[in-house]
Amino acid sequence: MVQVTKKRVHENKELEKDVKELNEKINKAKAEIGKILIGQEDIVNSLFEALLANGHVLVEGIPGTGKTLLVRALSKVSGSAFSRIQFTPDLLPTDILGITTYEEGKGFYTVKGPIFSNFVLADEINRSPPKVQSALLEGMQERQVTIGKETFKLPHPFLVMATQNPIEQLGTYKLPEAQVDRFIYKVIISYPKTDEELKILNTNITTRRFEDYNLMPILSTMEITNAQELVKKIYCDEKIEKYIIRMTDATRYPEKYGIETGKYIEYGASPRSSISLFIASKAHALLKKRSYVTQQDVKDIAYNVLRHRILVNFEGEAENIKPEDIIKEVLNKAPIL
Repeated sequence: MVQVTKKRVHENKELEKDVKELNEKINKAKAEIGKILIGQEDIVNSLFEALLANGHVLVEGIPGTGKTLLVRALSKVSGSAFSRIQFTPDLLPTDILGITTYEEGKGFYTVKGPIFSNFVLADEINRSPPKVQSALLEGMQERQVTIGKETFKLPHPFLVMATQNPIEQLGTYKLPEAQVDRFIYKVIISYPKTDEELKILNTNITTRRFEDYNLMPILSTMEITNAQELVKKIYCDEKIEKYIIRMTDATRYPEKYGIETGKYIEYGASPRSSISLFIASKAHALLKKRSYVTQQDVKDIAYNVLRHRILVNFEGEAENIKPEDIIKEVLNKAPIL
């Protein structure tokens, strides 16, 4: 019994040491990103959480708020490959995945598409029809794609950051629910503060080249892979796990919990939502320099995890009810114990 206790204490100390060292690295990476991206600290943290949780991010925001710059800078400081796919109405699945082609004297061979990268920016993903959007599904979930008759593994780490513009509806397509559910986070990127925008005037990608900022790779692909394994070791008590289940259950059966905005829910959060809350809360705790998850960690990431997984019905849309309104009530009324 004493030996078991000593072993656990040793393991906890090792875990806390690893958590501390990783945070030091990530803070340096954030400082590098800060050379080129002013403000948006919450969005940067969300991307790191998604990366550590081995998930993908859907970013909604008006043009010119630095969405493309953010993921490009993140890939640079992570020492990883970056590719950008501009989604347009005439884009084809093969433009994303690649093709099998034939050349005389060489025979059939595969030309891999831009999805074969560590960080993939799917820019304005809602501008392409569902067939093209669905081309990302296998890659996002299985970390592999099928080209012709062959299946290819994607590089690791692999993160898709998709952007969509909320103010333009002409020439856009609604994302399939199956695809939206694959994103661990949906984050909203907003306007910078006035003092931040003043700094942006002299630190922007329009008047200077990206290379001029000389961003240094702080992390490596191997370190990111190890960090993702470290997240799995973050302790989550059974009481917190049950709290996560009650939160998602409240979106499915709101009457059980007295959720008044429940009448506006068409469909509640999927089981993948519970998994996302579980792993993302661990990543959030790690970035808070802790080796264990608290109830507040779950609350902090709840909006990012649930806002794209709760479908509001027609009555709710008529009343201008947002998923965030429902999540707020769930957080207030879902019992902790």
